Amino acid sequence: MEAKESRVARNVGVGCVTAVGGLFSGAMFAVLIAKIVGGIRRCPTMEHGAPCDWHVYAGVGAVIGLVTLPTIALWRLRASDRVNHPDRG
Repeated sequence: MEAKESRVARNVGVGCVTAVGGLFSGAMFAVLIAKIVGGIRRCPTMEHGAPCDWHVYAGVGAVIGLVTLPTIALWRLRASDRVNHPDRG
């Protein structure tokens, strides 16, 4: 039973850390996309160099990163658990 509890703690830890990483990396990647789209649309940039509508792109990218990175990380951990310990299920 202790192995199951340690996997729960591991999964919570991995999920929390990757959620923070996914939040920021998704937002940064989306702002890069906003910069490219802004260049194609020729919209004026703000005085500090941010592309137009960057906050919309950053918000959507942050949510996508917040969901996908922990999901993929936990999915891979569970897959490796099944390969390494098939009797634990």
